[in-house]
Amino acid sequence: MAKFNIPTCLTVLTFMISHLKTINAGSSYSFSFESFDKNPNFQSNIALYGDAKVAGNGSSLQLTRSVSSSAGRVMYKQPIKLVEGISGNTVSFSTNFSFLMSRDGGDGLAFLLVPGGFNVRMFDNSPFGLNLGSERSGPKFVAVEFDTKRDAEYGDLNDNHVGIDVGAFVSVKVRNVSSNDMVLNSGKRLHSWIDYEAGSKRLEVRLSQSGDMKPIDPLLSYPLDLSNMWNDERVLIGLSSSNGNSSQTCFLYSWSLKLRHAPQWMHSEPLDPRDFAKRAKPVLAQKKSDCILKMLAAMIFGSACGALGAFMVLYLWTIFGNRRPIVPEECSVHPGDFEFKKVKVVVDKAVQDGKH
Repeated sequence: MAKFNIPTCLTVLTFMISHLKTINAGSSYSFSFESFDKNPNFQSNIALYGDAKVAGNGSSLQLTRSVSSSAGRVMYKQPIKLVEGISGNTVSFSTNFSFLMSRDGGDGLAFLLVPGGFNVRMFDNSPFGLNLGSERSGPKFVAVEFDTKRDAEYGDLNDNHVGIDVGAFVSVKVRNVSSNDMVLNSGKRLHSWIDYEAGSKRLEVRLSQSGDMKPIDPLLSYPLDLSNMWNDERVLIGLSSSNGNSSQTCFLYSWSLKLRHAPQWMHSEPLDPRDFAKRAKPVLAQKKSDCILKMLAAMIFGSACGALGAFMVLYLWTIFGNRRPIVPEECSVHPGDFEFKKVKVVVDKAVQDGKH
């Protein structure tokens, strides 16, 4: 009967319970809204600030009104931790939303990651209505901006770009979406996917005119270590919009968020092909060397098994192969004499011409 190692079993059980808690924690930070007013979880999970309100009988959220200096914000109520537990499990997230901006040239829309202590109720004349104070004393933040206004103060590329902002409104990575035959403030619905992979420490942004299929290639990709940026601090996730001196309106039609918890040993390779290629070369060389050693070990083991098998066959042959069969005495063969007699055959009638 097999014996069970009680300490080992307890260790495995503890790991399984911890893993299940992690999965449950990840699922509690997930939501998906295809409509807003009709969803019973909307009010318990989502908060509206400024001019933001439910519109179209719950089919959309209107963030800005058709008057100047309008600003609105929608935030997920639960602050999240990007680093979980003593083991330091990092958190990845994926969010996608569909939005529409009118043809006026306002500030546009921004997806936000701000510290848990950020005053989400306060607005000012900064882009997207964000009150960040001075660059040095202001809170750390990450934003993906869908900008429809060219602001020379922040080095904007044009009035139709998507950028990644880290700690300041000067984008660290920017893309002119006109090159993708898209206009942010066309008055038509657009769909965006924003993914952060904790394993590769990379933020990716995708944008499409159709929400049926997520684009394979990202519009923007930027290396970013969010866990190092905030450590154990909780962060808030949301969307913010302002129209400045214009009358631009901004609508949100859907929004979903999913957090994924992955232990350190499950981290993936970087999504950047060049970074991946650099790391892959020594890994491939090591794998090749390990493969050769394994082949040699297998050959030696196979030869040893073959030699042992041959020795056993020869040994058994020497024991059983040279033995003569033993026959019981009553079955033994004795020599004997045989007598032969002559037999005479007489034919009564001769056969002539083939007739009897």
